[in-house]
Amino acid sequence: MGDDTAVARVRGVRLGLPLAIAAAFAFGMSGAWARGLIDAGWTPGAAVTARIWVAALVLLIPTLLSLRGRWGLLRRNAGMIVAYGLLAVTATQLFYFQAVAVMDVGLALLIEYTAPVAVLLWLWVRRGERPSRRSILGAAIAFVGLVLMLDILTGAAVNIAGILWALGAMVGAATYFVLSAKADTGLPPIALAGSGLLLGAIGLTVAGAVGVLPISWTTDDIAYRFGTVPWFVPVLAMGVLATALAYLLGIASTRMLGSRLASFVALAEVVAALLFGWLLLGQLPDLLQALGGVLVLAGVVVVKLGEPAVPEFVEPVPAT
Repeated sequence: MGDDTAVARVRGVRLGLPLAIAAAFAFGMSGAWARGLIDAGWTPGAAVTARIWVAALVLLIPTLLSLRGRWGLLRRNAGMIVAYGLLAVTATQLFYFQAVAVMDVGLALLIEYTAPVAVLLWLWVRRGERPSRRSILGAAIAFVGLVLMLDILTGAAVNIAGILWALGAMVGAATYFVLSAKADTGLPPIALAGSGLLLGAIGLTVAGAVGVLPISWTTDDIAYRFGTVPWFVPVLAMGVLATALAYLLGIASTRMLGSRLASFVALAEVVAALLFGWLLLGQLPDLLQALGGVLVLAGVVVVKLGEPAVPEFVEPVPAT
């Protein structure tokens, strides 16, 4: 029995690892596609609304199938779905797109990926859960990396608005991690993702209709480094590939790898964001920023290694 379990675990890792990497790269492409739309005249609100609506519609059937008539799960988990849909999904993506409108894609995502450090501090201040020495060391490493990434030491001009938007996305991502740490509620991960996306899409549409969220777009072709494409190409790429497919791949890989290993592999999303930022937009960090990015990722890894081991009863859904 033990040998069978070990073999199954190895097989799960072999199958899950490529899926997790594919999910990370799918998520990582969204910022670069969005920046092209924004440069062409789309508002960040329009770009994220289009992305979430497309993804919500693609995931609608899988969501309904996962519930199989168990509609009571939606009612019992209404609070979590609202928090997930409006904060962990909608706010995170909206703030991230606002950030990439004025700063490089990779830099914005790296700031967002300091979310585990924010969760660490929140648990310490709010619940009195003192972090381990390893986690404190990781937070310090990530902070040094953030300083280097922002070129603060060289006196370079810093886009304050972009940093604030990216920090807002970080708070949204931290909310996702906190929600994912809750005990199993019986709600299938795909149902949480699908219902959260649908709720977020409706919320953004209402906010745009009443004038709270600026939403405007153009049907002009969108320019990227390799040439121009029709406007619906980046919209579909963001909605189908970078959201719906990414969620499905992320959920499948987490089931095979477990949430802890999957969370480490998800850091490849930053590499993907840098890659697509270069391929689609020609954006590349300088040497100091690259070093800072490496330190941020290293710090996040150390923070996660310092977390106490917990039972794998949660199947987290990727946050961005």
